[in-house]
Amino acid sequence: MVVLDEAAAALDNGAFLGALLQSMDAGVLACDGDGRVVFANRAMREITGIGLDGPLPPDFEDRVFQHLTTPDQRPMTRAQNPLLRALHGEHVISEDVMVSRPGHRVRIFDTSAQPIPGPGGTTLGAVAVSHEVTALRRVERFRNCHIAVEHVLKQAGTAAEAAPNLLRAVAATLGWPCAELFLIDDATGMLQSVGHWDAAGLDPEGFFGHTPEWGQGITGRVWESGRPIWVPDIALSSDLRTAHERERVQICLRRGVRTALAVPVRDGGTLLGVLACYAGTQEYEPDLLTVLLDGVAAQIGIFVAQRRAEELSRQLARAQGDFVDLVGHELRTPLTSITANATLLAEETAGLDPEIREMTRVIARNAEALQRIADTLLDLAGLDSGHLGLDVHDVDLASLVADAATCLRHSGDRLTLVTELPAALRLPGDRVRLRQVVDDVLSNAVRYSPVGAPVHVTLRAVDTTAELCIADGGIGTPEGEHARVFDRFFRGSNVRHQGSTGSGLGLSLARAIVLLHGGTIKLSDNRPSGTIVCIRLPLAGPPA
Repeated sequence: MVVLDEAAAALDNGAFLGALLQSMDAGVLACDGDGRVVFANRAMREITGIGLDGPLPPDFEDRVFQHLTTPDQRPMTRAQNPLLRALHGEHVISEDVMVSRPGHRVRIFDTSAQPIPGPGGTTLGAVAVSHEVTALRRVERFRNCHIAVEHVLKQAGTAAEAAPNLLRAVAATLGWPCAELFLIDDATGMLQSVGHWDAAGLDPEGFFGHTPEWGQGITGRVWESGRPIWVPDIALSSDLRTAHERERVQICLRRGVRTALAVPVRDGGTLLGVLACYAGTQEYEPDLLTVLLDGVAAQIGIFVAQRRAEELSRQLARAQGDFVDLVGHELRTPLTSITANATLLAEETAGLDPEIREMTRVIARNAEALQRIADTLLDLAGLDSGHLGLDVHDVDLASLVADAATCLRHSGDRLTLVTELPAALRLPGDRVRLRQVVDDVLSNAVRYSPVGAPVHVTLRAVDTTAELCIADGGIGTPEGEHARVFDRFFRGSNVRHQGSTGSGLGLSLARAIVLLHGGTIKLSDNRPSGTIVCIRLPLAGPPA
């Protein structure tokens, strides 16, 4: 009776174990001592595409093992198969195995395997357990893809230069064979291919480099709508009906492409282009893939926008340079003549009626103002281009600042300058140019301060630097405009609203001179009101 009870218990345990294995989400595969697969639970049967019920086919190994690949998508040999490695005594812990069945998406399984020990140290067989980690690995690859794309874009100068390596990173992440990047041409407004990638190294005629048509084909429809488009099987798509679309479908099918995903490349609300990727098998995670490509497209959009902004900045700089040259060379000569004659007229006003004398003085005064603007622009152009250099000699900066302050005191009434200067502070520099800087900054401080309000001028040596700070209690500079006050022609909004005169060139010239001396000039707020301008010059003199 006891023997019968033990046999019944064993049968019950076997049934329980079988039911447990069949109910598991993980795939379980076991082989005997000869390497012949003798058990596969329902999850493993689903993974391998074998019928869910009935005995295993005798050619199970041949039918299934041929679809296994390594993480680098190379066919897996029997010596690399985790189950067979375990049969030979190895304990395989958490290795990725890819299942690439024809007509199905590639799936990735985290697999562990170990031998089944028998009596006397023999091996009865081996067992392998596989958990699907396709989504997890894809997320990891997505992150690596974004990092790779960022690296490519940092190294590239143009989108066309970046396209091949960028598209290779995207296609490798997806496991798709090819991809192409299209951008809207600024001159024509047309969508044009700037680069492609083909994993096979092929360039089939007509597949890459075509010119999309607005609203037609996958790329053209993304161009029109500005939204991602996913086509799981282009051969069965009822949306692609026009002659152009049917032609593109046939080209794709000849290339072996069945699935396509295209997303817009944007900079904010501006459409810049389209990123298109193609696969030879159907994919089942369009939302996840779209998120990846949207992220990559955003990186590309930022890159393209930055490059275009840089080019625009260069064009504006060239245009500004041309304008400065025009003002300097084309206006200086006639202005010199006008100023000289207007000055003579203003000096010889005896016998003229008062109205004409006033008109003459206005002409002379404004001609001199124009002359100063033209001279300043020529100075800026010459300093920026290198045509004008510095006349460097030993300069006593303390004496220079003191002279500038004395001249300014004598120029106006109710003017308070408070100076804190050392007895001497010598450094190599261009005395004339440095005096220009000090005069401009001091004049600004006085001009925009209340009448009689003190302007503090401090000069000292700090380590290897001479530091000149000029602080006023005037109207100050509005928040957000500090970085622009040194730009040519820029005048603060509060200055313009008060109707103060000026060309917006003085601080631009001051910065150019200070930079040539190897120094810095910085503007900051003087609490509770006013401005502090700090100029720092190297005591060693201008750089070679």
